[in-house]
Amino acid sequence: MKVFITGGSGLIGRGLAAQLLEAGHQPIILSRHSNEVRRRREYRAYRVIQGDPCAAGDWQSEVDGCDVVVNLAGHNLFQDRWNAAVKARIRDSRVRGTDHLVEAIRIARTRPQALVQASAIGYYGPRGDEELTEPAPSGTDFLAVVCREWEHASDPVEDLGVRRAIIRIGVVLAASGGALAVMKPIFKALPGTPIGSAGQLGPATGQQWMSWIHVDDIVGLFKLAVENPQATGPINGTAPEPVRNADFSRALSNLLWKPYAPWRFFFPYGPPDAVLRLLLGEVASVVASGQKVLPKRALELGYRYKHPDLAEALKDVLTERTIATTAEHKPLPEASRSHAHH
Repeated sequence: MKVFITGGSGLIGRGLAAQLLEAGHQPIILSRHSNEVRRRREYRAYRVIQGDPCAAGDWQSEVDGCDVVVNLAGHNLFQDRWNAAVKARIRDSRVRGTDHLVEAIRIARTRPQALVQASAIGYYGPRGDEELTEPAPSGTDFLAVVCREWEHASDPVEDLGVRRAIIRIGVVLAASGGALAVMKPIFKALPGTPIGSAGQLGPATGQQWMSWIHVDDIVGLFKLAVENPQATGPINGTAPEPVRNADFSRALSNLLWKPYAPWRFFFPYGPPDAVLRLLLGEVASVVASGQKVLPKRALELGYRYKHPDLAEALKDVLTERTIATTAEHKPLPEASRSHAHH
């Protein structure tokens, strides 16, 4: 199949393109920096199209004749300190980009059979201990509203007879990029502590849920959505066993310190949420709150997780072997539009 991918040089996109190629498909990558992407050895096997999904352009005609479209483009949540302009960029890169992609599907003479649309578990908003499966309603905070609008922007393709799957991406664990890029330096420098969930001034106890997923599995779920005609509607892109932040922090601390300082300890209280907000700005709310998301649809569709256990998943992405194999994937300018989801 010919598979058109926006955000194809980001963390999930490049893994997906590689897996699709290995399976005999033809990935076509849309990039705002096509010349730079084409020079990379790992992208030489793909067709790379110049274009920005946030703007209508000649790139839209390339959707004609493709079998599936995968929409992964979106401004990184953690790239800039949030202000009104950054929040507008976070929203517009997702909603406007999807609008232009939907228009490209509409005008295609030979329409794609399916659209695989990215979203994030931020769709549900902070929900405490509530167990969330795909039918759960959306939240009301900024990210929940952005995710809801992002998903709704792809609604019209169903009226065009195009199958649509929406992958709500959790906290992605990867050797380079993803949530660990933010967390590793903190955990190596300081004693391990929980992050968030204790109110503004009290010490953090990390009781909020973290719905995580290994990068291999989120890529695997996107591949399943590309290939399986039964994959429709929202699909939670998380591992089957979410954990509390304190347990995640302890597991990460143990792995990071073992080679360096086995005498270090895990301290059960972290900085108050107000301190996080001082350091990170409004985006601290993403780190300090969470939700317990269960991948009901993925399991119903028969997806078999490669890394369902947190300790094993962290060990896999933190080994030198894994880091060595991903070292060549230095961030591209394009990666600023790929995801740091929550």
